[in-house]
Amino acid sequence: SMVEGDLCDEPALDALFARERFDAVIHLAAWAGVRPSIDAPGVYIDANVRGLTNVLERIRRAGVPRLVFASSSSVYGGRTTVPFRETDPVDRPISPYAATKKAGEVLCATWHHLYGTHVASLRYFTVYGPRQRPEMAFHKFATMIARGRSIPIYGDGSSARDYTYIADIVQGTVAALDHCEGYEIYNLGESRTTRLDDLVHKLARALGYEARVRHEPEQPGDVPITFADITHARAKLGYAPTTLIDEGLARFAEWFHREGVR
Repeated sequence: SMVEGDLCDEPALDALFARERFDAVIHLAAWAGVRPSIDAPGVYIDANVRGLTNVLERIRRAGVPRLVFASSSSVYGGRTTVPFRETDPVDRPISPYAATKKAGEVLCATWHHLYGTHVASLRYFTVYGPRQRPEMAFHKFATMIARGRSIPIYGDGSSARDYTYIADIVQGTVAALDHCEGYEIYNLGESRTTRLDDLVHKLARALGYEARVRHEPEQPGDVPITFADITHARAKLGYAPTTLIDEGLARFAEWFHREGVR
């Protein structure tokens, strides 16, 4: 059953854990987005740090043995040495959002140490696909393209991302739940990169339009590149992403046209 609530509403969490018995928790809830976190860091601290702490405490009290935590590739900061490996230092985040995700990993490690909770922290790399939230880049760009508006590209368009299709993320997340033991961090990406300017034109072609772009100054908090080394996830989880960017964009475009421009 679906229960809507706020992770910072402790009485509501207490009531939920008193009413239901959980064999595991997959913790995906968070305030997301790099740039908004710079304008409203307190909101991110509340939801992503205090909210997670509230969940960890209920897990401890209820004796729930396993937790899968959604972290982010943003924890790697502005590093340009690729690919990113789970053993790389991540002590220099460049946005409040990234800092809260790094804090979340540390909190999970602490609860594992103190109480033995098995935790898999998953560093998701730029997830996209059908049913993506409307404020996220792919969905926002698609709406602007369909309406004939120009797309803002921050910087010269050379920034690159490891775009990961949602079905591949789901496969890795379920595998992490099935193999959750000890405390482990995993990269979940496609282990391929696409430049931002190429991405915009690929998306426009998938939608059946031409893209018009305008260049804007680089934005604080944005990183130059993300690129996942998924060796660890392949070996321990059997993680096997299969969706290349062109195929993923075609699936996204099909869904977008079916839904209609909002």
